[in-house]
This record gives sequence, C-alpha cells and structure tokens, in this order.
Amino acid sequence: MHPNKAFRVDDNAKLLGFLRARGFGTLSAVTVAGLQGASVPFVVDADINRLRFHLSRGNTLVPTLASGADIFLSVMGEDAYISPDWYGVENQVPTWNYVTVHVKGHCSALPDDDLPSVLDDLSAEFESRLAPKPPWTQTKMDDAILERMQQSIQPFAISITSLEGTWKLSQNKAIANIRGAIEGLEGRDDASSTAMAALMKQAAGASS
Repeated sequence: MHPNKAFRVDDNAKLLGFLRARGFGTLSAVTVAGLQGASVPFVVDADINRLRFHLSRGNTLVPTLASGADIFLSVMGEDAYISPDWYGVENQVPTWNYVTVHVKGHCSALPDDDLPSVLDDLSAEFESRLAPKPPWTQTKMDDAILERMQQSIQPFAISITSLEGTWKLSQNKAIANIRGAIEGLEGRDDASSTAMAALMKQAAGASS
C-alpha cells in the first residue's frame, strides 16, 4: 500500500464492492518450492468476508492451499501514467495513478461437493454482465464431459483477515493541478487514461 494516507481507503463495504466488480486477481502463497502465484477469478461472499475460487489440480499452489495456507491476493483496478507537465507547475516528477486492493487471508480447500456451486456462482456473476445475452450455465454441458472436467478442478475459499485499499488519484495535489492532469489524460486516446480521468474527476469533485 502507498504510505501516503491521502490515498488510503478503509471502507470495508467499498473494498468488497471493488473486489466483486473486478472479480480477478493475482494470488500468492509460500510453498515448499518458494513463493508461487496464480491468476484467479473469484466470487465474493460479502456477508461472511469470504472469497471463493478454483484452481486446476495441476497448479503448483494446490497442495499448499489444500493443506491450509496464508495468502496474499492483489486485485488491480484502473491505472495510468501521469506526466509532471500536466500539473502546470514546476518541480513535479512522473508518477503512476492506480486503484488496487490487497487481500490477506487464510485459504483452505472446499469439499468437492461444493465445486458445482462455486462454478455456478462464478459463471452467474460474469454472465450477468453480458446481458441481454442468455446466460451460459452448466446445463449446456454434456454430463460426462462436465464430470470429467470437474475432476481436474479443486475449489477453495479464502477467509479474509485484512483488506487494504489504495485509490491514488492525485488527491495530494491542488485542485487546479489535478484538473490539468485530467485534461492530459483525456487528451490521450486509450481506455485506461479515459477511465482514470473519470475516477480523478469523481475524487476531485468529492474533495472540492
């Protein structure tokens, strides 16, 4: 997390909402082979402060996680480079604005009987974002093929012990300087810069 307190977000509901909206992150844990990581989609059970996901049983993390392990999950949001020229004042340096949440928790294996519900919840969450497309469900699969595929997957749950959020949106700058950076971002023709400009506008409006 960034050491500047101006960028910190401690609102647990907001952080869980961000995790649900993103639904994808990089999971790390220490194994007998050293530090290992995996990219995982997940669903959020906000009422019990829990995340659920699955991994291929061939993943190097599976033996460690299945026996119970402390984990670190990094979930990134929007990010963009900020040129010091955009602030319109001297003696500024280049920086990077970004939104991220770090999750610390304890991971354990779920019973195999929980796998269908994990898969259902994952597909339901992300298929719902494709509306009005009719959602894909496991019922579209041949039973024998689905069973064979499920045998190669291990479901997991993470009990969250801490959430740390950073919304680094130039809040430590004067409003006029922030507006200059927003204009600079809007002058670029890429989705990341446009999205970051919108977040900075929202943050600046809340603070002005």
